[in-house]
Parts: sequence; C-alpha cells; structure tokens
Amino acid sequence: MPNLSPDSIPTADGRALNPATAMDAVTLRVGDLEAMSAYYETALVMEPLQERTRGREVHRVLGRGATPMVRLIHTPDLPGVDPHEAGLFHTAFLFDDAASLAATVHRAAQHPQSRYVGSADHLVSEAFYFTDPEGNGIELYRDRPRETWEVSGTQVRMDNLPLDPAAYLRRHLDQEVLDAGAARAGRVGHVHLQVGDVARAREFYVGAVGFDPTASWNSALFASAGGYHHHVAMNTWNSHGAGPRSSRLGLGDLAITVPGREDLDALVSRYRAQRIGFADEGHRVVTEDPWGTQVSVAVPGTETEELLSR
Repeated sequence: MPNLSPDSIPTADGRALNPATAMDAVTLRVGDLEAMSAYYETALVMEPLQERTRGREVHRVLGRGATPMVRLIHTPDLPGVDPHEAGLFHTAFLFDDAASLAATVHRAAQHPQSRYVGSADHLVSEAFYFTDPEGNGIELYRDRPRETWEVSGTQVRMDNLPLDPAAYLRRHLDQEVLDAGAARAGRVGHVHLQVGDVARAREFYVGAVGFDPTASWNSALFASAGGYHHHVAMNTWNSHGAGPRSSRLGLGDLAITVPGREDLDALVSRYRAQRIGFADEGHRVVTEDPWGTQVSVAVPGTETEELLSR
C-alpha cells in the first residue's frame, strides 16, 4: 500500500473501508513460546519488540524495525491447531523487493522445523508457503508493480501459476541482503482465513467490515481496501461447514488499521445497521466474525500499543 500523507488520506464514505486501510500484526496462541519465538526470529528474521506478562499468559510481539508482524501469546494448556476448524489458513508477510523475499525464503527453507508447502506466481505477486512448528500457515511474498496488475472495476486478475523456488533463489538471493536480516523491511500484507461458509464470510467481511471483493474462485473469496489485490481472503478448502471455533492454539485475532476516528465511526454505523455486537474503545472497535475470530479495527499507532495491553 502507498504511504499517504495526512493531507492526502481520503475519508471513509460510510459504505467501505478507507483506501489507506492496512493489516497489523496477527495474534497466535502458542504452546511453546520460546520455541515459536526462536522459529520466527531465525526462520523469518524477526526481532522481539515488546513483552508483557498478563496473569499466566506471556505476550510477545516480534517484527522488523518498529513494525510488529506477529504477536505470540503463551497458552500451553490449549489443544493444538485443528486444520479442519475455522481459523487461520495463513498469515502473509510482505517484503519490499525480490531480494528481501528470497533472503527470507532461503532462511525459512533452511530451518529444520519449517515445512515447505509450495510456491506460486499469482500475477500480482510471487509467493512461497510454509507451515510453522505448531501448524500455522505462512506466506512469504512480494508484490509486482501495481501498474502491471490487470484490474476491472474492483476485480483484480490473479492466478496460480508455477514458480520454481530454486530458480527464484538463484536469480534473486543476495548475500548483502541475506546478511542484513531484520534490517530489511517486512509487514503483514494480508491474512487468509478458513471459514465454514464463504457467503456468510462475505456478509461479514464485505458487508459489515467494509472490504471490497476483488476476486472469487474455487470456494474462496478475496477482498481489500483501496484496490489492493487482497487484505483478507476466506476459503472452505479444509473447513467447509465448520461452526464456531473451539478454544485452541492458533489464530488469536485479526488486526486492521484505519487512518482516523471517522473511519471507526463509519464501521460502528455498519455494525449497528447489521446488529453486530461490538466494543468501542475509542481508538479501536472490536467484534467477532461468525466463527469466533476476534476482529480489531484501530487507528494507527494505537493497535500496536494495545497488542500488549490486551
């Protein structure tokens, strides 16, 4: 997403999310905090940014530079991830260029606890997929220049074409970038969810939260703000018919940022119109999707602080 100055940030129209909407760090409930922290630090080259203990829970935020990318909550008494329940399909970490992506893919592939899932050329992006040690899906990707995307209205053409990982690394892996590690920027670009029903997910994430649908195929829906290819995706590939999530390891919450309070006011209006319960905390509005995933929409700079206060 482009960096917009305060003067150039458009205001919400009440029907959809502000074009400057972005994703924030994803929360994962983990059984082994130290092992999972070590994995994200080594395989994905993140650094610990903040930590707090709340009762028996330890909350740890990791990221690159000052950008939070994942929040780990130590909850060892919960059962493990169930791949057939609603929840996380993958968190997609976005990198600025091919060299930064290649360096992270190389490190992730070298880690003994990574499970490589595959790669794909999506036309708008190049992506590589892994699973972390506790079964949480990961996408590592970089966007192609936006002017090369094929767009018709709000629809963005995407595909699932072959992408040779060995050839990609030979072409783009750079020792200087590899050595730079966490000094190379990264952030959460989008989050892909498993849901029980795509039509119901559309009602919530498009009709209530306010994302625009950008593509739909093979039992999956993609949606975004501001013409991005997608900030969220929802599929039923492993979870068709799934009901509300049980309490277990894996996805804790989905965090979204919007430019200002007027955007939260528009969101509140949509929630009220659809009789969706929510908590308005001034700087953020919190609700749950139909499968029990907490969805937090906040003003930038406040959600990161709240990562440790919740």
